[in-house]
Formats: sequence, structure tokens, C-alpha cells
Amino acid sequence: MDRVDQLLQDDAVLVPTLDCGYRNASDRMVILRCCGHEQFYLERVVFPFEMLTFSCPAEARVEIWTHGLGGPELVESLTADELVLMVPTPAAARDLPFGESPWLESG
Repeated sequence: MDRVDQLLQDDAVLVPTLDCGYRNASDRMVILRCCGHEQFYLERVVFPFEMLTFSCPAEARVEIWTHGLGGPELVESLTADELVLMVPTPAAARDLPFGESPWLESG
């Protein structure tokens, strides 16, 4: 498990959570919907080229929706495991050239 924090549900069951991130690489606004254990639900608008970070239950499903000519369209369906943020260790970050960030993508 990548994250020690846990969500406390109504029935006092602790649910392991993950720190996740989604980058909207398209030129259109999308809606991220995340559904998880029990009553967990997250819905956010993600603008073009924006990075959204969030915490969710480890077994949550993430859907990316957009609006097309015929109405809402499901663009992508993912698991939370596919969106886990990997935090670089201090040793790995130390090996980067000055001014470079492990969080920036090239291209």
C-alpha cells in the first residue's frame, strides 16, 4: 500500500487509500468521476492540460467523461492503481540535473 492514511466510513471500517493523479492531456474539458468503497464518490472538472491530485480508496474505479455531440461520452475507465502518484526518493531527486523536476513531463 502506497499510503498509510485511511478513510473512516460510517460503520467505522478503515479503508486504505491511495494518492492519485490525473493529467488531462486533451484540449477539451473532462469530468473525472471516482467511485469507491461504500459511499465514496468524487466528481471534478479537469480543464485542458490541468493536473488533478486526489485521494481515494485503493479499489476505486475512475471514469473520464467528456461532452460530445450526442451527449456525455465515456472516454476512459481506469482503476485507482493505474493513477497512483509515485513520489521520488531523496536519493533519486538528488541525481536530477539542477532545475529539473521529477513531476514535469517532457513533450
